[in-house]
Amino acid sequence: MKKQARVAIQGIKASFHEEAAFKFFGRDIQTIECDSFKRTCEHLEKGDADFVVMAIENSIAGSLLPNYTLIREYNFAVVGEVYLPIQLHLLALPGVKFEDVKTVTSHPIAIRQCVDFFDEFPHLKVVESVDTAACAKRIRDEQLTDTVAIANMLAAELYGLNVLERRIESNKKNFTRFLILQKEKSDLNKDINKASICFQVGNTAGALARVLNIFAENEVNLTKIQSMPVLGKRNEYYFYVDMEWKNLEKYENAIRRTLKFTVNFNIMGEYQKNDKV
Repeated sequence: MKKQARVAIQGIKASFHEEAAFKFFGRDIQTIECDSFKRTCEHLEKGDADFVVMAIENSIAGSLLPNYTLIREYNFAVVGEVYLPIQLHLLALPGVKFEDVKTVTSHPIAIRQCVDFFDEFPHLKVVESVDTAACAKRIRDEQLTDTVAIANMLAAELYGLNVLERRIESNKKNFTRFLILQKEKSDLNKDINKASICFQVGNTAGALARVLNIFAENEVNLTKIQSMPVLGKRNEYYFYVDMEWKNLEKYENAIRRTLKFTVNFNIMGEYQKNDKV
């Protein structure tokens, strides 16, 4: 009998992190609920989880910068990625009508992504909470008849709520990218065509451009560059770069050449591109 993968997520069941985990692994997994991203890393570090699913960027809110630091500090391996469309619905107890509603509750980012909807209903009191799914669960647990949650369809199914309004997000092309983390690097994934790396360069004119040109010369496409200050060091930065390629040999050549011009170079993970939304 195949052992269920233990996947640590930030949030509770039916959160967007669990939805992302289901999309990557399928539903036959054991979800480990965590109240913070750091806690997910602690579970993986101790061996209580096999994987972590961690949000790394949103097409509207941008990058989750502290998560880059967590991945680097724990030295976890990025073994995959998954893109999830963020579809937000207004959820209520069965029988509740929209005219009964006085309060809307959700995660602050989810609330900000629905501003156009709330502009039409200024009488609604908006209350921020730590997790979209937790808001839905609270409505079910406390049988709140004057409160609705903004959450996903998974939360509606799990907590037995009705959908009062579908797709209330302002931008219908909103998505979040999640990384799949493992404690150790794995050689099982042979069909790699994407990588996430981290490095520093000297504080001299053209130092970063020289490194980026090496990738360009080897036809390696840089899909993202993110800089983060080195804690306690003035004018020193970590550069986090995502890249993809068609020719593995050219990518490996680019990596070898790059080592000469960087310090604290780290391949955080090599994996298969998975950008279908």
